Amino acid sequence: MTTRRRLAIVATHPIQYHAHWYRALAAHPQLGLHVYYCHQATPPEQSQAGFGIEFDWDVPLLGGYSCSFLKNVARRPELGRFTGLDTPEIKTIIGSRQYDAVMVNGWNYKSAWQAMRACWASGVKLMVRSDSHLHTRRSVATRMAKTLAYHRFIPRFDACLAAGEWSREYFLHYGARPERVFIVPHAIDDSFFAREAERLRPQRREIRKRWGLGEQAIVFAFVGKCIAKKRPLDFVRAVAQAAAHNPTIQGIVVGDGPMRSECESFAQARRAPVHFAGFLNQSRITEAYVACDALVLPSNGDETWGLVVNEAMACGRLCMVSDHVGCGPDLIVPGETGMIFPLGNIAALAESMKDSVREPERLTSMGENARQTIKGHSVEVAVNALVQCLEIISGGR
Repeated sequence: MTTRRRLAIVATHPIQYHAHWYRALAAHPQLGLHVYYCHQATPPEQSQAGFGIEFDWDVPLLGGYSCSFLKNVARRPELGRFTGLDTPEIKTIIGSRQYDAVMVNGWNYKSAWQAMRACWASGVKLMVRSDSHLHTRRSVATRMAKTLAYHRFIPRFDACLAAGEWSREYFLHYGARPERVFIVPHAIDDSFFAREAERLRPQRREIRKRWGLGEQAIVFAFVGKCIAKKRPLDFVRAVAQAAAHNPTIQGIVVGDGPMRSECESFAQARRAPVHFAGFLNQSRITEAYVACDALVLPSNGDETWGLVVNEAMACGRLCMVSDHVGCGPDLIVPGETGMIFPLGNIAALAESMKDSVREPERLTSMGENARQTIKGHSVEVAVNALVQCLEIISGGR
């Protein structure tokens, strides 16, 4: 890219997974970046979002790139509700044409539509990023309504930024032209996780002991909110079944939320060897990946990606995901980087656990395969993909 492009990003709120990507974009020599946030989530809102406890992220989310908070004039400012984010000033900002393009994260909140309409009115290039896919269960009426509505606005996007293969199919399904769909992968600070895993590896025994995990056990981990869409009880049940046949199998649940007590009660009643570590902030989450041998994500189709899979793979851990998890087609090669099991099939998940224990040497080799695979979804790859997309829609080539 020979011309410096000016890019604005409209985002709902600071998210721990995005901060490193924004810093990398800001560091690109031919890109001028500013991020506009619509809301700043409070500790109580984090709890209400399913984390189960009030907290602030313990890693910097706002440093290293230019950003500001828009004035949210909603009567009830909050995340997760369409009218909870209402920032009319974005219309004036975009209308001033100080940016060559605007990237909007999703379109399920009012501020996104204010930004999109401003782009259409002023002729500023509009890029919309989404990880939605067609494997999320929806009623017939909802699917029909989406078909009628989405075909009217998705083809108007100058660029559809898909996180992976399923989200690419989603855009195409709703009328996007193939040449306007670009894969901009979900990325984490994989180098940080890799370094932390290496630093903590000598402490694996002590970390396990702290959580009551056996030194020689084969440990499967669930990492995430204990909420319905992530199906943590499926994990606990599968560990109980697998451990009944092989006592070296143990599980650990890292996270909190409304379903934690139900999971704990089930584990206690069945005497399942599942330990509960509670919520871990970003500075400590790598401890969970060092302690375990494999990650399990049994979520339903509402799990549009599953960035804990990126984290675990960066730490050299194979991953088992349900066939409705969005990252599956892009990150999981069955038998090489992990396993895919049918959603809700506890027996199949338990069998996968038992299979991996029968050949423990494969845990290491598949973990290394996972580490290599996730390099193709690095922040550098995501930055280059976005910059190239911006050059194309700006007429550079």
